[in-house]
Amino acid sequence: MDAHQDRSLTAPSPPGAQSASPLISLDRMSKRFAGTPAVDDVSLDIARGEFFCLVGASGSGKTTLLRLIAGLEQPDAGRILIDGEDITGRPAYRRPVNMMFQSYALFPHLSVERNVAFGLEEEHRPKAEIRERVRAALDLFDMAGLAARKPHQLSGGQRQRVALARALVKEPKILLLDEPLAALDKKLRERAQSELVALRARVGITFVMVTHDQEEAMRMASRIALMRDGKIVQIGSPSDLYDTPRSRFAADFFGAANLFEGRVTAISETEASVESTEAGATLRARSASSLTIGMPVAVMIRPEQVRVSRETQQADNALRGQIRGLVFLGSTVLCHVGLDGGKIIVVRLSPTEYASAGAPADGESVYLSWPASSARVLTE
Repeated sequence: MDAHQDRSLTAPSPPGAQSASPLISLDRMSKRFAGTPAVDDVSLDIARGEFFCLVGASGSGKTTLLRLIAGLEQPDAGRILIDGEDITGRPAYRRPVNMMFQSYALFPHLSVERNVAFGLEEEHRPKAEIRERVRAALDLFDMAGLAARKPHQLSGGQRQRVALARALVKEPKILLLDEPLAALDKKLRERAQSELVALRARVGITFVMVTHDQEEAMRMASRIALMRDGKIVQIGSPSDLYDTPRSRFAADFFGAANLFEGRVTAISETEASVESTEAGATLRARSASSLTIGMPVAVMIRPEQVRVSRETQQADNALRGQIRGLVFLGSTVLCHVGLDGGKIIVVRLSPTEYASAGAPADGESVYLSWPASSARVLTE
């Protein structure tokens, strides 16, 4: 796309510029369906210009929360403020937001141009203004040459672009995305993820997206809220949620995690020792606040942080096991290692690391090791 094209869409914010006060504030929002809580006393602030993702399993409340922001559902309790203004009772069409659905919801009998223009026509905007804003929106997505086509004449990626153009042409402060990439194949989905992130940076609109795909959220979001049973479990940057999860649930949701249950046997300022029957050893890990001797905890180590060798290693944590399966994925090799006590550990190696470990075959004995600084103690 030409960065110098004349566009009438929302002007981009300066890099890193965010308002001192949040653009979106949810204050103790709750919503029930047939007596069952879908959103349970949720408070949340989203800054201007963020790409914010709501993630969680089906039924976690993420889509309901998005619909509450959109005005498609009304809360049973709590408030929603946009730019400091309470809009809790305001209908969807009077909120400065637009929502793009998973299905794209394009009108099959209308051309690309008319699909994009539809919302502006419903607002009875002047024809000249509609033409200019539609042209700018189509140019933004390199779709001007397809303006006369109908949705059935477009690819999945092109239909997605039309849906985005239609959402952006009304110049909302906030764009809400409900699983917008779920219908795309893997390669197109990855391209669309990059385009959406770049688009947010260009047009300066705040994005709030729902996805069940943790990798998608990690790739796209500036911050992520992980939801479970209508509540927010943890909020943070992608690196926060991956590197410093607060619970077993968060650790397991974001990427693969090897978890060893055990009890704390020693605590220092920087490290904790955890006796684990599953590991068949006492493990050392970074200490966590509020630990006490005897407390039941889990030690987490990510697969890519474990090293494999044919010989025993001098390390903070060293275990012995047997290769129980190998999966070659091109850029990585997944090794499934069974410990003497029966627990299976997943190790992710690069091809170079696998070769350096002696390329162990299925059934061979190996030694696993990792430093204490790479492991985390989880108390929840």
